[in-house]
Order: sequence, then C-alpha cells, then structure tokens
Amino acid sequence: MNCKGCYIESKQDYCLSCRKKLFNKQKVNAVLNFDAPKDATLQVFQEHSKRLSISGVQLKYSLKLHGNQLELCEKGGAYILKPIPVARQLYELNAAPENEHLTMQIAEQIFNINTVTNGLIYFKDGQPAYITKRFDVINDGRKFLQEDFAQLLSRSKQTHGDTFKYEGNYEEIGNLIKRYVAASMPALEKFFKLIVFNYVISNGDAHLKNFSLIRNENGEYQLTPAYDLMSKVLHSPDESDTALSLYDGDIDSKFYQHYGFYGKPDFIEFAKRLGIVEKRAEKILFEFIDKKNDAVFKLINQSFLPDDVKQKFVNNYSEKVRRLLIK
Repeated sequence: MNCKGCYIESKQDYCLSCRKKLFNKQKVNAVLNFDAPKDATLQVFQEHSKRLSISGVQLKYSLKLHGNQLELCEKGGAYILKPIPVARQLYELNAAPENEHLTMQIAEQIFNINTVTNGLIYFKDGQPAYITKRFDVINDGRKFLQEDFAQLLSRSKQTHGDTFKYEGNYEEIGNLIKRYVAASMPALEKFFKLIVFNYVISNGDAHLKNFSLIRNENGEYQLTPAYDLMSKVLHSPDESDTALSLYDGDIDSKFYQHYGFYGKPDFIEFAKRLGIVEKRAEKILFEFIDKKNDAVFKLINQSFLPDDVKQKFVNNYSEKVRRLLIK
C-alpha cells in the first residue's frame, strides 16, 4: 500500500520518514477512533475548535497525540484536522482532503517548497480528512508569534468588509517581506515561487491570510512554511486564476490584454517589482514550464484521488503550464 503521508510503498499506514515528521516516530493508525462530524456530534467537534485560531471558513479541529492515538482537544493541540467541507455549493467535496494533501506533496516533493508537515487520515466511518502538524507550536508547548499578511496590512472585516482578505495584491506582500524579513531576497524568491506554484496548480484562493510571517527563537521574522495549498478549481470551476492581482495594473499588460490571462511576461514583471533579477526569475519559472511535468503526473497517479478527479487535476495543471509556454 502507499504511505498516507508521501505515497511511497509502505507496509505501515505511514512510512518511517513520515512517522518521524508527523508523529514523533509513533506508529499512529491512519484510522481515527471516532466518526466524522455529523449533525448529532457537531457540537462536540465545535467545542474542540473554539480556541483554534486558524483562518478560513472550513471546519478545522484541534488534535493532540496521546501515546499513539490522536484525540480531539480544546487546548494544547499540535495538529489540525480538516474533514470534508460542508459547503454545498462546491464540487467534488469528498475529494477535498486528498486534493489538499496531494497539492502539498507536489509542492514539497517536486518543487522543493517548504510546506507544513501533513498527511491523509480517515475517520472511523471511513471518511477521509486532511491532517497537518502545527508549525507555530514546539514540543514544550510554547507558541511562536505568527502574523498573516491581512494582519500586517491592517486589513480586517471591520476595516475592509467581508472581502478584506482579498483586498490587496501580491506585490504588497512582497514589500512587507522586504520590510520585516532580514534575509529578504531568499524569502522573496521563495514567495515568488509559491505564487507561480499557486497559479499552475490552479489555487485561486491564495489570499492575504494564506501567507504569514513567524518570529523564530532569535526574534527574527521569516516566512512560515506554505499551508492551505490545493487545486481549488476542482471544487469551484468558475474561480479566478488568482485570489489577488500580481500588482496594480497587471491586467493592462500587453500579454494579459491579448490573452486574457497571466503568462510568463507578467510573472517576470512581477519578479522585477519584487527586486528579483530576471535571470533568477527565469530559472524559477523554468521549473514549472517543462522540467518536472512527468514527476507531477506520477504523483497525481499515486494519489488517493478518484480516477476522474485525477484526470481533471492533470488537465488543469497542463493548461496552466501551456500558458507559461506562450511567448
């Protein structure tokens, strides 16, 4: 069988490497000892999510590892559990946990993007869920200060209305990285690569709250590992290509005006505005244009998505790569 963390063949639910990263080497069963939340049990689940200060509208629950068993908890949790979303207006809902898991694995394994530790897990009744280890909590229970870019830009529901996390552009985030991160150039290149990844993977919901800075033990700010990555177009086919514009006036570019979508020239211009030299931006874009497609398709095939959803994933990815190939 395939590991529920990285997809390699494994005799256990999780291979040794994933057990080390996810569960401190514990042999944790990939099946939880409780059912997925339903109307009758929703209150119990909600009681274990009140103190979970993670942004987003999807239901998320806090877990802690007790021995080799994961348990719901109200405080002191080291894991976040995301079951199948309840939003009825979305497509392919049952595939959402594996969509996020697969997307995170593509980011980490193929494009060397630093991501939160994550895996796939199942409720007792067989429903899948996505699980991730909290990056802001360390073994002794202390928490690092984390601030997302909606907070750093002072944008909230009170100041900018219900759509506050979509009020901005990626260049603004880049400017704050320059301001707060000491080693800003490596961080900006990582940020640029993540924006391109979100584009090719069809994640049109990478908003201000999906990027954060965290203060390390030395008191310095750095980008957090990537989180909340998924091919959102599978669930919302009419979603825009990006949650935010690349920069003010980007849709007035010659390329966008001609084709109606972003292409390589737009990302090169975006990189320049971040202060990234063109040669470095070209190198990063090259990874997505024609270097790793076979590896992406192989990982999609190894995933636990239904076959028809796998094909949609492949088609969407291929279309975005095609756009970057246009000269």
